[in-house]
Amino acid sequence: MERPRTPTPDPVGDPTSAFPEIGTGQQELIAAAMPRLTVAELSAAARYGCLEQVQAGDVLFDIGDPSGDLLVCETATLEALRTPADEFPAQTFMRYGPGQFAGELNHLTGQRRALAVWVATAGTVYRLSADGFRRLMAQEVELSDVFLRAFLARRRLLRYGGGQPLHLVGDPASATGMALRTYLARQGLPFQWHTAPAEDPHTATLTADDLPAAVLGRTVLRQVTPALLGDHLNLTYGEPDEELVDLAVVGAGPGGLAAAVYGASEGLRTVLLDAVATGGQAATSARIENYLGFPFGVSGADLAARAAVQALKFGVRIASPCRVSGLDSGAGEHVLSLADGTRIRSRCVIVATGAEYRALPLAGWRELTGRGIYYAATDLEAQAVQGRPVVVVGGANSAGQAALHLARYASSVDLVVRGGELGARMSAYLVDRVEADPRITVRLRTEVAELHGTHDLEAVTLATAGVVAAQPLPCKGLFCFIGARPATSWLPETARDAAGFLLTDRQLTADADGGAWTGAERAPLPYETSLPGVFAVGDVRADSMKRVAAAVGEGASAVRSVHQYLALTPARA
Repeated sequence: MERPRTPTPDPVGDPTSAFPEIGTGQQELIAAAMPRLTVAELSAAARYGCLEQVQAGDVLFDIGDPSGDLLVCETATLEALRTPADEFPAQTFMRYGPGQFAGELNHLTGQRRALAVWVATAGTVYRLSADGFRRLMAQEVELSDVFLRAFLARRRLLRYGGGQPLHLVGDPASATGMALRTYLARQGLPFQWHTAPAEDPHTATLTADDLPAAVLGRTVLRQVTPALLGDHLNLTYGEPDEELVDLAVVGAGPGGLAAAVYGASEGLRTVLLDAVATGGQAATSARIENYLGFPFGVSGADLAARAAVQALKFGVRIASPCRVSGLDSGAGEHVLSLADGTRIRSRCVIVATGAEYRALPLAGWRELTGRGIYYAATDLEAQAVQGRPVVVVGGANSAGQAALHLARYASSVDLVVRGGELGARMSAYLVDRVEADPRITVRLRTEVAELHGTHDLEAVTLATAGVVAAQPLPCKGLFCFIGARPATSWLPETARDAAGFLLTDRQLTADADGGAWTGAERAPLPYETSLPGVFAVGDVRADSMKRVAAAVGEGASAVRSVHQYLALTPARA
């Protein structure tokens, strides 16, 4: 395919002309996105690819194409476009000259291309295959950092200036709309939302029955879900069926992310699977202030995003949404069954699926979930209740963090706690801040007794010390952070405590695990469950400390046990 050659502005020479929303104080983001390799760096990159002559007007990649080769310019000039290669007028994203490279974060995630690339000036490029680029990232430490920083900066720039290649059409406040927005936000994917079909040939024919819909390039996905979108973007698991890996980590919360990072960085072929998206429960926290190294706090989503990029850098294959439906364990091998029928063979498994917040046993709860009832309090949910009254249910840290974050957006926040003392399960620093915030009303010994609203949540009725209030309390958002249950329904029979959390290592006894380790040649390794070669970390493990730092520590420590197990268990063919 060839497109007519038309002159375009050079974003490097004039950053504000290409990205008018970026002020002069943010031009360093442009510089980070547009590095020019030194002669030595270009020579190093060339060793991992092959030289190719390209002609002006050649379209090298289009939006929606499978991810693959990275192009490093030797003498040619390339342009990345936000619009499909044959559409006019074109929206130029960036222009790459000699010593620069055309690529984005999809080279690490495997995501389909979000940008088209065509040749503006004829010349030569080095084409690095996916395997070649992975070898470069593993072997050229300083050069890999140049690529990684540029990819991250370009992903941020894709969010500026409109013209995002991924478009969603539908009601953003619906349950499905919120699920899509949550998935895309956690994946860090730039997108543009339209409440109604736009005047565009790809969307003009959409009807109400087609919504929500997603448009990428020339492809339209109707009645789209996170699973359907993730599959189309190639973010779900797409490796050959039953290919053997060293380590499969199930659950991409802090514990799972840490296990994946340490496993891959120590040479294990690692896959990381999550039924929703990276981050787990931590991603629902608007601000974490007691995590080591972040004195000014960090959002759970930001912490998870950094960890995910770190995992990708070391070669982890992250797949989400990717729901695991079963596990079969045999001698020295474990087979994970995915909901779509795919099977993953792994020598070891780390279970980091965490726990799920419980629903309240109230009429209308399921119908109003996503229409006023939420299990997270990130900016997405907070913006949905801007200027409106909300109720937060729960007495632990997650509820306290949510109340403080929502107080910045909502007209009022009522924190409903079943117990008689706020500090029973909440950290002291959070208790002090909650009690000092005039926008938050703490209601102890109180429960939600009734929901009001048909299409959307309108109000709740509270009961204090068993006495039901005479009047409903206006409420446009109910945020639920109450007692969690382990997400282990996909696991076979495994030793667990009375609440269903997984028992590991020293917790295992003949009575607890049915004698699985009785008479065995070795004792269970740290974090090993009653299934040899299957480990558990984080909130899913019995008696674990429910803190982000603890989960990270367990995930990292479990990898040592994985290495010990692999040394004792020869790989099968």
